[in-house]
Amino acid sequence: MPITTRAIIQGGMGVGVSSWQLARAVASAGQLGVVSGVALDATLARRLQDGDPGGDVRRALDAFPDQAMVGRVLDRYFLAGGREPGRPYRPTPKPALRPHRHAQELAVLGNFVEVWLAKDGHDGPVGINYLEKIQLATPAAALGALLAGVDAVLMGAGVPREIPQLLTDLAAGRVGGVGVDVAGAPERHRVEVDPVDLLGGHLPALRRPTFLAIVSATVLAAYLARDETTRPDGFVIEGPVAGGHNAPPRGSLMLGDDGEPVYGARDAVDLEKVAALGLPFWLAGGYGTPEGLAAARELGAAGVQVGTLFALATQSGLRSDLLDRLRRGLGAETLQVRTGVRSSPTGFPFKVAALEGTLADPEVYAARERLCDLGYLRTPYLTPAGRVGYRCPGEPVDAYVRKGGDLADTEGRACLCNALTADVGLGQTRPDGYQEPDLITLGGDLDGPRRLWERHPEGWTAEQAVAWMEGR
Repeated sequence: MPITTRAIIQGGMGVGVSSWQLARAVASAGQLGVVSGVALDATLARRLQDGDPGGDVRRALDAFPDQAMVGRVLDRYFLAGGREPGRPYRPTPKPALRPHRHAQELAVLGNFVEVWLAKDGHDGPVGINYLEKIQLATPAAALGALLAGVDAVLMGAGVPREIPQLLTDLAAGRVGGVGVDVAGAPERHRVEVDPVDLLGGHLPALRRPTFLAIVSATVLAAYLARDETTRPDGFVIEGPVAGGHNAPPRGSLMLGDDGEPVYGARDAVDLEKVAALGLPFWLAGGYGTPEGLAAARELGAAGVQVGTLFALATQSGLRSDLLDRLRRGLGAETLQVRTGVRSSPTGFPFKVAALEGTLADPEVYAARERLCDLGYLRTPYLTPAGRVGYRCPGEPVDAYVRKGGDLADTEGRACLCNALTADVGLGQTRPDGYQEPDLITLGGDLDGPRRLWERHPEGWTAEQAVAWMEGR
């Protein structure tokens, strides 16, 4: 069955929150299960260093067509029995314009493993969600997903105009790449991956997946649809209450009394104009109830994308202690989700659950030692010497300013890379014993999760969430 027949798309959340277990459960229930495609190279390396409990990672790696590549990654990262207590994870390469071969192999394998496990044992569709803002990591990551037979690729947090061509090129076995913005450079640079160079004779025939662009403006949907090279196969229309990164309000940024951005009539998407583009679309943000699904269909949508219902399901990758605290907050009606205009280094507003002891707590944020050791949100810039350097507003302030960054850009920035890996139990342990704090993102509309909690106060499965959304 084609993707367009699926009424529910499960959101691709965080680093590992949309786990392969979650996506597999949703896909097995007949809807589109989606894994998060962020930092899957680091996720793979850290799971291997934890001893690969249950053996699922190595089971997926056994299915990869090039076992020599698998052997190199296992030799580098796998620790039988796992790390000794307090031992830091071995570093993984940071995304770069000219990635080392090892970096590309690790990215390919990380994405392959997550998609392969999500697709194992059923015939339902599985997608993967990427962020356009993480340009440097995208080509190799997408190749890994295609090698596992991914059915759909979704991308937001930017203008994903080059992804349709990237997927077409990779599916044909050709070199695929995307342009990269380099601050101060007169023209865009490019990062590429060569499937033949990486896999040689082990490269199988590949199938091009469906591409869904996540957008928040009518004009952006029209822009992407007007040309064959940029046209997606459909859209996810995301409103400002959706979790994760949000598009900023159009025009001058205005904050309400609560310090959150104010969205107005200019930010509403004209769904009639979107429908006139002739492509299917799904609505996201505030549609995570049976009534929301019905309303979306009445508006001409194929269905809805839902995140928070699944982020709080038992198959979610969130640590069990965090899931318990979030569910208790739902039950007590104390859980709040706020839109931080400065927390994300990307510059996009970012939804944050106001949970004590996480980076949403000002005291915890102030006590965190700033560093940048994963680097997914680094952006390239041209140095005075004409070379390409990398900087992130979440890194140490002195380093960012020394690299030509604006001091004001560092204020309030959190390290999403480290915080989101901590959320799923893969946070780095420093040599001095320091543990990374968490930072949790959820959608701003908690009506659906609260209603599910009333039915399932001990927690619900992804299958139960799908059944409830479908009115069963």
